[in-house]
Amino acid sequence: MAKIRGAVTVNTERCKGCNLCVVACPCDVLGLMQKEVNDRGYHFAYMANPDKCIGCQSCALVCPDACIEVYRVVEK
Repeated sequence: MAKIRGAVTVNTERCKGCNLCVVACPCDVLGLMQKEVNDRGYHFAYMANPDKCIGCQSCALVCPDACIEVYRVVEK
């Protein structure tokens, strides 16, 4: 049986590091980059634990800047 996992892409240049996606994630997948900033000077979101993602799209729904896309990947 195929296993479905999620994959998150973040537009790091548009992300302003509001932390809403990190709080909304039920699987503790996302985190804020602590040592790097984007061109606008914000710490941006990234997949801290990519193996835990279930593709629920909670992070994308709460993002005020629509800079998160969630995909579901089927593994055989």
